Amino acid sequence: MYLCKPRGSNFYYVVQINFTYSKMSNTETLSSFSYRHMGKTEGEINEMLLTIDAASVEELISQTIPDAIRLKKLMDLPAAQTENEFLKSFKALVSQNKVFRSYIGQGYYGTLTPNVILRNIFENPGWYTAYTPYQAEIAQGRLEALINYQTMIIELTGMEIANASLLDEATAAAESMAMLHSLRTANKKEAQTFIVSDQVFPQTLDVLRTRATPLGIHVVVADLRVVDITASDVFGIQLQYPCADGSLEDYSHLIAAAKENAVFTSVSTDLLALTLLKPPGEMGADVVVGCSQRFGVPMGFGGPHAGFFATKDAFKRQMPGRIIGVSIDAHGNKAYRMALQTREQHIKREKATSNICTAQVLLSVMASMYAVYHGPQGLKAIAENSHKLAVGLEACLSELGYQTASKDIFDTVTVMLSPENIAQLKTQLEAAEINLHYTSASVSISVDQTSSLQEIVGIAGVFAALKSKSVDAAMLANAEPSISTTFARTSAYLTHPVFNSHHTEHEMLRYIKMLENKDLSLVHSMIALGSCTMKLNATTEMIPVTWPEIGQLHPFAPASQTKGYQALFGHLEIWLAEITGFAGVSLQPNSGAQGEYAGLMTIRAYHQANGDSNRNIALIPSSAHGTNPASAVMAGMKVVVTKCDESGNIDIEDLEKQADIHAENLACLMVTYPSTHGVFEESIKQICQLIHERGGQVYMDGANMNAQVGLTSPGLIGADVCHLNLHKTFCIPHGGGGPGMGPICVASQLVPFLPSHVNISSKDTQDKGAVSAAPYGSASILPISYAYIAMMGAKGLKEATEYAILNANYIKARLEDYYPVLYSGSKGRCAHEMILDCRQFKAFGIEVEDIAKRLMDYGFHAPTVSFPVAGTLMIEPTESESKAEIDRFCDAMIAIRKEIEEVENGMFSKQDNVLTNAPHTAAIITADDWNYPYSRQKAAYPLPYIKNVKFWPAVSRIDGAYGDRNLVCSCIPIEEYQNV
Repeated sequence: MYLCKPRGSNFYYVVQINFTYSKMSNTETLSSFSYRHMGKTEGEINEMLLTIDAASVEELISQTIPDAIRLKKLMDLPAAQTENEFLKSFKALVSQNKVFRSYIGQGYYGTLTPNVILRNIFENPGWYTAYTPYQAEIAQGRLEALINYQTMIIELTGMEIANASLLDEATAAAESMAMLHSLRTANKKEAQTFIVSDQVFPQTLDVLRTRATPLGIHVVVADLRVVDITASDVFGIQLQYPCADGSLEDYSHLIAAAKENAVFTSVSTDLLALTLLKPPGEMGADVVVGCSQRFGVPMGFGGPHAGFFATKDAFKRQMPGRIIGVSIDAHGNKAYRMALQTREQHIKREKATSNICTAQVLLSVMASMYAVYHGPQGLKAIAENSHKLAVGLEACLSELGYQTASKDIFDTVTVMLSPENIAQLKTQLEAAEINLHYTSASVSISVDQTSSLQEIVGIAGVFAALKSKSVDAAMLANAEPSISTTFARTSAYLTHPVFNSHHTEHEMLRYIKMLENKDLSLVHSMIALGSCTMKLNATTEMIPVTWPEIGQLHPFAPASQTKGYQALFGHLEIWLAEITGFAGVSLQPNSGAQGEYAGLMTIRAYHQANGDSNRNIALIPSSAHGTNPASAVMAGMKVVVTKCDESGNIDIEDLEKQADIHAENLACLMVTYPSTHGVFEESIKQICQLIHERGGQVYMDGANMNAQVGLTSPGLIGADVCHLNLHKTFCIPHGGGGPGMGPICVASQLVPFLPSHVNISSKDTQDKGAVSAAPYGSASILPISYAYIAMMGAKGLKEATEYAILNANYIKARLEDYYPVLYSGSKGRCAHEMILDCRQFKAFGIEVEDIAKRLMDYGFHAPTVSFPVAGTLMIEPTESESKAEIDRFCDAMIAIRKEIEEVENGMFSKQDNVLTNAPHTAAIITADDWNYPYSRQKAAYPLPYIKNVKFWPAVSRIDGAYGDRNLVCSCIPIEEYQNV
């Protein structure tokens, strides 16, 4: 039995979950979840130990992790459940949620996910287990879907360029504010005021205020009908269209006046509304942001959903996030790739303007497919139906004598009411299992795709009853669209054939499958990416995500309807605190990058509360993830880079020197453990102590938590805060580059400073600011991590870490005679990942990129390329890969080393060999002409196993520079499309 109080809630929840405690038989062990997750026979483990020269797994771990930071007992977690036990008990838990019909709106709406998209994308591991498309040749399917998404956003918003998604509407607005702040004109360089319309959604304002504070931006909320934009200190304005109360405002004159005064305008908008309404781009907006949730993505109690960001072409190099562009491959064929500043945080580090690890690829793919499936006419029909129901409701309520906010509306009707009437209305509607949006003086009803005439008549009937009147149902049934010419859209959108060709399920299914077949994912082979932890996303973990109790709840539903979610949060917070050795947890950050930011903002708030507002220096080792310095700058800190020694460890002497220099202003150290170089640094406790002695806090990047769980912990090591990439260590799928979750865990002194949210009323979290639009981030994917922990148990989680380290050291042992391993611990061991040094191959014309592309011919995605050291490969096998799969990968790497040797020995030239020409497509292999100095067999089937599992890259090597010089980030024109 558990007593849970999720952070930010005023309620405790008692939940009974039955766990099995009996000792398992051998048969039960073989069918246990932990065995299915990482199953290896005793014989295989012994073979691996023999290869790495270790007597046991425990001996290997003792040689890898310093004894001073080893946990001495198992974590205090519930006993592991079987898969069936978990599904049964979890169903009971989430059944405490009450799935009411929500007309709350405020940026979240009911939507119908087409089943062909639900089954073949959302529930399909071929889509949700793929990696971020950095290796574009084997990611052409996702990239095409993202090009469709960008095209959809560009055309619906009326803007010139769009990115491939952000986290949510609120963070997109915050990114807009930050970008416009950086773009201030010469006569506005000192301007620090950003005006926010009083009609912007409250959660957007909450996030804007959080993001503005460290940047020194002054957020002013105002009625834009009377605002003074001529003030010299104003650099930008944030608008909402349609307004939060549902009314429509024509901002054309305001935007024109803003331009005359060198003031930028950003507009938050609704994609479905823009199928009927004049787009903000046609009003002259500089930036348009929003969320694509209502394009077929369930509300999910707040996420994940794909935010969008569109702007002018002139701003493309300052635009946050990822941009997908069109380029050509080595044979002149059109091909897609990530363009421009896609990896800017790794290149610019502390000079980065944003953090690009903030995308929702899987959800933007779903939204784009929703547009492809329905097409422009289908989308318009959905919008018109919602609009007509809203118009009818507004007319009906006006007829009943109610005062409404406006007759110019899209889908939301706001009624002015007394507190007494609001209370009466709420009681009656909640009894009918209907939620509306209530304020102290009004009630709003937001109609959506799932609304029916019968429901709207029922809602109107409750209003009528308050006045002892009846509803004119005919008025509702016969309502017609009533968008005035001032607001009506006249421009075309989604004219490309892709949005006009797949409206039957059969054609849609084939289109989805065609794209899926172009992408390599975990369904094909291991993806051994260092620091990215591409492990099994088990089916049982994924099943609850699409349950109505998880997917159909509005994030602002009353707490009395969300007890299942609250119990889930409570359990998960307890478990994550135990795993990390910390006192408190916030589940709000909806990406790892958001977790970094939230953790640093928590440290910042702690120092300010202690009167140390001067503490703004973040010490960051040169080996740190590129996201670290970018996040530090976003949190208003100044980055000081410290050195690493020849072994790849933090240079203690230099760290202490910098800590002394900046002792008065030291805010924190950002450290990754084990290090980004794949080593457990033995001086980590000393490192934490010297920071604490100088008044700083230690932020530990949780990217490598996969090597800590059950064996050590950030709290034991001496850190004060860490974020956890639930999409890495705790099994949420990578989703092709998102979704993710990045909750933060903190020591006791930081608990009072965790993020709050405008929609959570709790005394201990007031005024701390939100970092995400929804109170619990992407809540609907938290069941995945919950399931993983519940079914693994303490012993299983510990073994997972041990096997991750075993697998990495096995690869190290197999490959170190062929490739130098750059860093190792004092006893010659690596942690859960290692770095292979490929720089010596440059002498005979082979770059690390050539190895990455050649691996595609062997059926593998490349490990992490040139990070954290240029010219290297960082490999992480994870615990869930079998010995057979690891051996196939090692065989491929050894075979490639022999191919390099052939170039080194002069058998093939530096310019024309099997590596520099890789990857080889089916079209190349089957062409009539073969002009290569090696055989087709060598190119396509270099090892015997490939004949049974051949994956063909969709295109040849892509010319990245061409794509940047000739940037195209929307669908290929039909004339060129037909020639591809």
